[in-house]
Amino acid sequence: MYSQKVMEHFQNPQNMGEIENADGVGEVGNPQCGDMMRITIKVDGDKITDVKWKTLGCGAAIATSSVMTGLAMGKTLDEAMALSRDSIADALDGLPAAKMHCSNLATDGLRAAIEDYMKKHPEAKIRGRDG
Repeated sequence: MYSQKVMEHFQNPQNMGEIENADGVGEVGNPQCGDMMRITIKVDGDKITDVKWKTLGCGAAIATSSVMTGLAMGKTLDEAMALSRDSIADALDGLPAAKMHCSNLATDGLRAAIEDYMKKHPEAKIRGRDG
């Protein structure tokens, strides 16, 4: 049912935890399945220098949270905003159709954290959104 990469990230999750004094915090949930995610980010200039997560959910939710942090780390805010559910699923060698909503939560949580950062730092710009 799950790829080897999903199982690796579920059994050995990367970047789990919470950043103290985070620059941005995103909290998202899916009422259909009960999965909840909290994503915290640190930003230096326009780059994400650290990403951590806390997830209450199934194995796929944990795996997508884990792989999302690896994809977002070191990216510009623009690049991180461009991560999609497909990029998360592809990095895990696919997800069962019934679990694709988990990859949406991971990208939604990251976007929410970036939006929170943008509210706190109105001088920051994301290409295509603010000019």
